[in-house]
Formats: sequence, C-alpha cells, structure tokens
Amino acid sequence: MKKTIESEATDINSIARQNKVSSQKLRRAYKEYLSGYNEYYRLNEESFLNKSFVFPQNISENMAIDETALFSGEFYTILYNKDRKGKKGSLAAIIKGTKASFITEAIRRKTSITKRMSIKEITLDLSNSMDWISREIAPNALKTFDRFHVEKLLTEAVQQVRIKYRWEAIDRENKLRENKDLYRLPRYSNGDSEKQLLARSRGLLFKQRSQWNAQQKERAKILFEAFPMLRKAYEYYMEFKSIYKMNKLQAKHHLLSWIKRVKKSGIDTLTIAAKTIENHFGGILNYLDNKATNASIENFNRKLKSLLERVRGVNDKNLFLFRLINLYA
Repeated sequence: MKKTIESEATDINSIARQNKVSSQKLRRAYKEYLSGYNEYYRLNEESFLNKSFVFPQNISENMAIDETALFSGEFYTILYNKDRKGKKGSLAAIIKGTKASFITEAIRRKTSITKRMSIKEITLDLSNSMDWISREIAPNALKTFDRFHVEKLLTEAVQQVRIKYRWEAIDRENKLRENKDLYRLPRYSNGDSEKQLLARSRGLLFKQRSQWNAQQKERAKILFEAFPMLRKAYEYYMEFKSIYKMNKLQAKHHLLSWIKRVKKSGIDTLTIAAKTIENHFGGILNYLDNKATNASIENFNRKLKSLLERVRGVNDKNLFLFRLINLYA
C-alpha cells in the first residue's frame, strides 16, 4: 500500500505506542537512519538552504504554475506536471518565494533550453509574477489564464457594487435608529428591508437567471428595480461568461466590444476588471484552444495543505519538503 505523509505519521505514533518508545525518539530515528533524508540532504544541501528544488525530468508538454502558502504563510511557487495527474512525477519544481527573477533563474539554471522549449501549454492565474515566470521558462508555450480566476475577478467586481449599496443602506438604517424613526424603514413587497435585500441577494448574483429559484426570481426583480446599476453590472458579468461558449474568432470580437462598453459603463470596479482583462486578452482567449485550466494544480495545493493539517504542523521544514519530494517528484 502506497505510503503518504499522514499515514506515515500515524504509523510512527502507532509503533511508538506498541513498543512503548517515545514517538519523538522514533521520529528522530526515522529521520536519521530509515528515511534516507541525511544522504539526500548531503547531495542537495544548496537546494535545502535556498528552499529551491527543480526536477527537469518531470517537465512535460502540459504544465501549470501557481503559488501556495506553506509553513505559517510562507509562499512557495510550484511548477506542476499536469500529465502525471497528482502522482509521482507531478512536482517539477517547488521554490520558496514568488519573486519572478529568483524563480526564473532557479528553473533556468537546472533545465536545458530544449526541455523548456518542449512545453506546449502552461496554465496560470492572473498574477503578474506568474505571467513573467511562465514567459521566461516556457518561451514556446501557449500561456493560458485560468478561467476560474478570470470569472472570480468579475464576480468580485459585481459583489463590490452590491456591498457598496449595502453599507449605504446600513448607514441609513443606523441614522433612523439614532433618531428613533425606524417606522420609516422601507420594506419591499417580499418583506425585506433595504439592508436585508442586499445581503440576501449575494448568492443569486453568482448564478444564471435560469438557475434562480422562485424566491430568488422575486428578490432579483425587486433588487434590479431598486438598484439599476447592480442589474447592469450583473448583465455585463453574464455577457462575459458567454464568450466561453464561442469559437476563438467570435470570442475575440465579442470581448473587444465588451471591454469598450464596460469602460464607458461608469461602474468603477467593473471598469478596473475590464482593464485587467484587456491586459491579459490573449491568454484569456487561449482557453478556447484546449479548455485548459489550473484546476489540477489548485487540487494539488489543497492536498499539500491537507497534509500539513493532518500532521498538525511542521517543526522540520526540510524533512517535510524531503517527504513531499519522495511522494511527488
């Protein structure tokens, strides 16, 4: 049965109890004599000192890059082989930090230009540092911005419009309370106050109209009549989502028109989002070539965090990294 870090930790505790041995001593014995850690450290001391590990043999045609927080908020950049599907060989690099120049140099120093040129597609989020790194380490690859991150940017822009109105509603209600004029607090036909209407509308703004239940349809009708700017923001978001159902040429013309109209909409948060999309225009449209996303590396990052939770924290970072390398590199 394949060992994982959490099962390994459980085994050590179990063996310690059965043999009435201190689990601390047993862990030390595992590290010093059983795991092969000392020999690996001796051969890769510089990598451990810099917290920079690169495995060129694990680079394939389909890669992903992302950052993840390990060890109490320390960020690591991960280069991931999507073809290995989370199994051994998935980890092509794990490097402490997100500074583009450092990450790029670490990967280029350990991999040949031929290997890097063999990457056909690399997926990433909208981070400028990840964009820069991917351009440097995969010069021949299609750079594809993850659909989830693009849509998340727009949902946050729409929700910020709702939140702005909600704070204004809270302020108005507070003033009525101060003046003991709560009898003047307006109620809509569904029984919601202005504050409640805006709070309870959060979920429906993530969904297509066809997915609304009867209560959400009623609330949306009231919401959009009371706050037409919010209706406009929602419609722009849904219009953007439709590009993912088009071919690349149609999507290009549609997206250019959408950006132009949103910039003139007067909705500040959406205008900022539209400018971001304009700056990442080509990489967003590249999704339509292969429908590639960053889902696999996001799942891998969650798996790493789950391992950290199951072993209840890490005192020896180097040993934990060694065990990750054994499992996934």
